[in-house]
Amino acid sequence: MSGGVSIRPATPDDVQAVLDLHRAAAVTPGGLARAPHEISRDYVEQAIGGAGAVSLVAVGPDGGIWGEIHGRREGVALFAHVLANLTVAVHSQRQGLGIGSRLFAALIAHARAMQPPILRLELAAGAGNPGAVRLYERLGFQHEGRQIARGRYPDGHFEDDILMGLLL
Repeated sequence: MSGGVSIRPATPDDVQAVLDLHRAAAVTPGGLARAPHEISRDYVEQAIGGAGAVSLVAVGPDGGIWGEIHGRREGVALFAHVLANLTVAVHSQRQGLGIGSRLFAALIAHARAMQPPILRLELAAGAGNPGAVRLYERLGFQHEGRQIARGRYPDGHFEDDILMGLLL
């Protein structure tokens, strides 16, 4: 269980810790879509404080950031009720403790309280990561489509993306 873990909004003071977390998570196959060298300080700063950004961190009892989740409100008025491009990262030594589920629950509660309201969450899950797909299904996300050969790995093999959405 994730006892002793607190969830709070990310702040600019968290940039380096979130950068380290995402780079470490990206090393794990299927961990993140981005490779470690694609996770820059600017990427993290935009995820935490960019226009329309929502970012929450899971802080362990040791004070370290054990996980982070972020998304972005769509900028086009027609889609402004959507929080999209959700990304979650949990430290590899902290996986299986329910941190990802807690981050999603906190994000859902936060999205429901936003003004103007967020009414829909969207994400894409790699088909080769069935554990993530099961987590999203347990949280209530529905399969909405599949993008064939969306991802191409360095060894040349392709992976489909499963598009998922959750109406709040």
